[in-house]
Amino acid sequence: MSAVITDGFIAPTKCVKTQSDVERWLKSSAYAELLGFITLLNKSVRGKSLKCNFELSENCKSINSVFELIGQSVSEIPLEDQGAQRFGNKAFRVLGQRIEDKSEEWLKNILTDDLHDSIIELKPYFDGSFGSFVRIDYGTGHEISFIAFLCCLYKIGYLTQADNVATVFYIFVKYLDLMRRIQLHYNLEPAGSQGVWGLDDYQFLPFIFGSSQLIANPEIAPEDFINTRIVEKGYSDYMFLGCVKFIMDIKKGPFSEHSNQLYNISGVPTWSKVNTGLIKMYKAEVLCKQPVIQHFVFGSLLSFTEHKPTPGIKL
Repeated sequence: MSAVITDGFIAPTKCVKTQSDVERWLKSSAYAELLGFITLLNKSVRGKSLKCNFELSENCKSINSVFELIGQSVSEIPLEDQGAQRFGNKAFRVLGQRIEDKSEEWLKNILTDDLHDSIIELKPYFDGSFGSFVRIDYGTGHEISFIAFLCCLYKIGYLTQADNVATVFYIFVKYLDLMRRIQLHYNLEPAGSQGVWGLDDYQFLPFIFGSSQLIANPEIAPEDFINTRIVEKGYSDYMFLGCVKFIMDIKKGPFSEHSNQLYNISGVPTWSKVNTGLIKMYKAEVLCKQPVIQHFVFGSLLSFTEHKPTPGIKL
């Protein structure tokens, strides 16, 4: 990540419209920054339990206070009659309107005055983190919008490298908990889901971070995560097992049938190889896919310009 940015903020815009734009994206500063940020977070939680001791700054806690406001809104907004419609309660659009209307105020409340100018760039990533309020769906494109929001908080100096573990174990976990609640409450359609051939209907990054947690674990091997007893015992310690438990709780039938791609990972010999493989898969199935990246926006913090490494703070 480059040195802290404190001025020159601009309204982010979409830049990926064709396959050739995807190629430009893969060479862009934004791509390098985001991939480097994910790699940094991935390394920061390697071999650590969710219950380990880690530094929790007031700034990290402040972000969760915004999640709590969104959670309150979920409780306050009544669901609409969905009838025979399989996916998507239209009350989600009411929640979305509230988020879009209030997010600038929420961000001003947690940021110091000298960082308020950055909200023009932070707000689109934040608003885009909770799903499409038009399509009433959620997927990896919205998840990456949240990672972009966090990356930008680092770039403006609101979060620092001392927050790395807390960014995953506190902020991202709180976000994941909120999104699971929203997904179930509003019956969101999975955006771009590959069904049985996809890793998960909604998320990807918790599998990456979660597999990093389990590297060199002496008690849990990749073959063990399909064991219900082990999942029940360890889901509160390890994000990967938490993801598996969530799937087991909401899907019926043999795991190997409803989550075949994930089931196949149990055949990988080590968590280190699982982690490396998932990062490669994330690049191929998320970061390189036009249907995902076409919705991403670019500003000064995450720029579409070609990446040219410069001296400074490195991720």
